[in-house]
Amino acid sequence: MSDGGRDAAGPLLLGIRHHGPGSARAVRAALEEARPGVVLIEGPPEADALIPLAAGEDMRPPVALLAHAVDEPGRSAFWPLAEFSPEWVAIRWALRHGVPARFIDLPAAHTLARTGDDDGDGETGGREPPPDAGVRVDPLGALAEAAGYDDAERWWEDVVEHRGVGRGDAVAPFTALEEAMTVLREEYGSGGHRRDLVREAHMRLRIREARRESESGVAVVCGAWHVPALRRKAAVAADRALLKGLPKVKTDMTWVPWTNRRLSRASGYGAGVDSPGWYAHLFGAPDRPVERWLTKVAGLLRDEDRIVSSAHVIEAVRLAETLAALRGRPLPGLSETTDAVRAVLCEGSDVPLTLVHDRLVVGDVLGEVPATAPAVPLQRDLARIQRRLRLRPEAPERELELDLRKETDAARSRLLHRLRLLGIGWGEPAASRGSTGTFRETWRLRWEPELSLRVAEAGVWGTTVRAAATVRAEADAVAARHLAEVTGLAERCLPAGLPEALPTVMRVLADRAALDTDVGHLARALPALARALRYGDVRGTGTAALAEVAAGLAERVFVGLPPACAALDADAAEEMRRHVDAVHGAVGLLGDTPAPGHGELRARWQSVLRTLSARDTVPGVLRGRAVRLLLDGGELAQDEASRLMGLVLSPGTPPADAAAWIGGFAGGGAGDGLLLVHDERLLGLVDAWLTGVPAEAFTDVLPLLRRTFSAYEPGVRRTLGELVRRGPGTGGGTTAAGTPGFAPGPDTARADAVLPVLRLLLGTDGDDEGARDACAGAAGRRTRGTRGRRA
Repeated sequence: MSDGGRDAAGPLLLGIRHHGPGSARAVRAALEEARPGVVLIEGPPEADALIPLAAGEDMRPPVALLAHAVDEPGRSAFWPLAEFSPEWVAIRWALRHGVPARFIDLPAAHTLARTGDDDGDGETGGREPPPDAGVRVDPLGALAEAAGYDDAERWWEDVVEHRGVGRGDAVAPFTALEEAMTVLREEYGSGGHRRDLVREAHMRLRIREARRESESGVAVVCGAWHVPALRRKAAVAADRALLKGLPKVKTDMTWVPWTNRRLSRASGYGAGVDSPGWYAHLFGAPDRPVERWLTKVAGLLRDEDRIVSSAHVIEAVRLAETLAALRGRPLPGLSETTDAVRAVLCEGSDVPLTLVHDRLVVGDVLGEVPATAPAVPLQRDLARIQRRLRLRPEAPERELELDLRKETDAARSRLLHRLRLLGIGWGEPAASRGSTGTFRETWRLRWEPELSLRVAEAGVWGTTVRAAATVRAEADAVAARHLAEVTGLAERCLPAGLPEALPTVMRVLADRAALDTDVGHLARALPALARALRYGDVRGTGTAALAEVAAGLAERVFVGLPPACAALDADAAEEMRRHVDAVHGAVGLLGDTPAPGHGELRARWQSVLRTLSARDTVPGVLRGRAVRLLLDGGELAQDEASRLMGLVLSPGTPPADAAAWIGGFAGGGAGDGLLLVHDERLLGLVDAWLTGVPAEAFTDVLPLLRRTFSAYEPGVRRTLGELVRRGPGTGGGTTAAGTPGFAPGPDTARADAVLPVLRLLLGTDGDDEGARDACAGAAGRRTRGTRGRRA
């Protein structure tokens, strides 16, 4: 073997570590010295036509080659490239010098077609590869262990990343690495990577073709593990025999943006890096990489309002160099700089160190690809809409507040809802920090590289986002198995602005509702329709058909609920209680909807609740819940509620039934505990009953009561404990001394103190009487039916 790691007739084999900045620098130096006529790179040959796109200024790594089966887009693979990837350096060198560059790995058509012997040389987008039956060898791990290192990353940094490039023989590192890999291949053969034998046969054939075409020499950039196999003399017939009969599928390939965070995963080269931000820094730093890195860390911490001075940076550099010397390393690596940052810049805390790792060691860089890159029509339409709405895909997670009264924000909302229908989770709804009005939406946005694959998959539904979402919604409605799925789909179609899909969804919904006799299914389906009707008007979406179906569904629930609530065991009764609460909330929304007949739904529902509260065959938890809902709705007087509770808690009622009734009445919803806090008569009834429960029955009712009262907020539980300890009023009125914490009457002086604020909020312009009337009206509406409670 002569200088350069090649003989007079052989190719220049540059064995590299994928995503290795040291390898990237070495490849650039070797190509500058050798000046080959052809550059061959490990990668799918179908991407040869995409190589010229890498020359443009609008192509910014990290990027990835995406290959997917035309007929099954979910069957896919990625080949990521970062700025510090040797393959990317080789591509850019070839384009800059006008030298042909080609990919020589096994075609993606074969890679995506395999089903049973996938050994991980492609990052599959649609399925997990099965484990290899043999023992798989980590080449760098084996070399690190032979050198006495317990960490392959540290070994690689010491022997490659900290080695100067450009002095002496530029290909000497590749010669040394080839010799080491040759020994490993002699020891382990394919090392459990059985697919590598086929891949290497294909590479050898492509190398032979290139050598026949070029008189200026051939350079091959590939994983160091493959170099001994490519150097080995093999018969052409033997290589072709290995490739004969391989399954294949029709594939498409394009460039897609990638992120630093995703570079940490095993890729199309079967390799990943845990610290892409650090590697990018090593590749880009012209000199003094440790000093430049710690300066960058200091800048980040200063931006986060931490006190970091230049003296801190100087001391951190000294500590990193000292640690490297103590550990016998030629230069400080990531572990030394991290220890120095923790001790000096972060004052021993791991909290800011986590920020440094997330923002700098890994980073949130998102690459860019040119608009001329091949893409499915749906991808082009999405990109057009993103530009029009100024909604740029970004790797860092961010929150987006939308005001649906504004045309642009409403269009953004429709886009995000349509993408969710298509399974493209670019945005996730989040709780709003500001107004909870129906005209506001909050989204949490984060663009992940896999979303490009999801867009390609969704391309089978249509060529535009709107058309694809419409067809997908119709197909999902027809394929839905449960009524609640269809109602949920109808609810999602409204904010997505898909009027073309609603007729099909509504037809399926009406058919399923007519055939479904399970009250539980109907009760689960009704809330989604009520929300859609209540909140759909903000976007100006027509909901007439939806209102008609909702009214019919509610009537069927009213008719079927009483018989469905009879003779239930404890678990079934608790589930039915949740259905009753859901229907109650839905009826409240439907009653506010200006649709024909919806105003009568509340009266019908109240009749159902009265029926449930009076039937002895209905479990206690449901009877108690019905009484509570009637009380809260102002349809049951306070005295009547106390009478019903007194009857249930009488000595003739079994303790378990009484406890279930209390659980339904006092638990199950937010703020339920406040009723007992503000009405000492009800609390006194519960307290008197509980203290009178026989000892032998107490252990039976205790779990149910604990489940009920443990759901209250801590402040409510604490107040109830104080009231019980001091003794609440009994017998339907307060004691002579009054209940601790409550005055005998309203405190008008304290109430008058809020009048200036009320005038400002209500716009009464100094009219105290108007403010008092507005306050009293609001209080009356909020506490209607609970006049006996103290506020």
